[in-house]
Amino acid sequence: MTKISGVFMRQKQVFSAFLLGVALLGGAAHADWKSWLKSAKEAVDKSDTSTATTALSNEQIIQGLKDALSVGTEKAIALLGRPGGYLNDAQVKIPLPDGLKSVAKGLRAIGQDELVDEFETTMNRAAEKAVPETVSIFGDTIRQMSLEDARGILNGGDTAATEYFKNKGSGRLSEAILPIVQEATKQAGVTSSYKDLVGQVGFLGSYVDMDSLDLDKYVTAKALDGLFLKLAEQEQLIRNDPVARTTDILKTVFGSLGK
Repeated sequence: MTKISGVFMRQKQVFSAFLLGVALLGGAAHADWKSWLKSAKEAVDKSDTSTATTALSNEQIIQGLKDALSVGTEKAIALLGRPGGYLNDAQVKIPLPDGLKSVAKGLRAIGQDELVDEFETTMNRAAEKAVPETVSIFGDTIRQMSLEDARGILNGGDTAATEYFKNKGSGRLSEAILPIVQEATKQAGVTSSYKDLVGQVGFLGSYVDMDSLDLDKYVTAKALDGLFLKLAEQEQLIRNDPVARTTDILKTVFGSLGK
């Protein structure tokens, strides 16, 4: 079907809906049939979008979603994996663990802001070092996507792909990047900075159980939270902004949704 004939067919559908509405609601008030006509047009629009997505081949749908996920993850990782990616972004900056906030408050009260800031900086630097190593893990999750998964993501909400990653890969991501974070925290000096922090508060340090606080797991969890947040933002751009669709298949697949 050509684009022009498709337009005429759509107009015919809307006009037919209009005639049916007039016939059924001939005695109704003007506002009533006008409201009904609007509903009928919306139903036709919805039908057109559904038909368009159904018309896509299975190969197009899967490739389009894989492209979207690849583009989204690459951009999110690039944003966070650079110097300051976490530290300088208030949305994803890794804060002090709750158990250390009272300690930090006490240190700041006696002019030891530098110690607190240094500890926060080392945690965020560790996350920035670890995140780029997740590319291959995301790639594996993308390659394992089924047609059913792809259709569900395509017709889902604005962050359906991000939720798919959370459900399918969150556990594996945590397990896979924990050793990377451990090495990164070691290089960034997180543990020594932590000991310096607690060691400077005197008797207050006795209230902090240093052994029970797993800094590596804490940084890993917060790093993934930030990564999923940025991935969700990238997904929304691809879904709603044609400019963000950087490949032909992205334009075809997400353009079929009428956005």
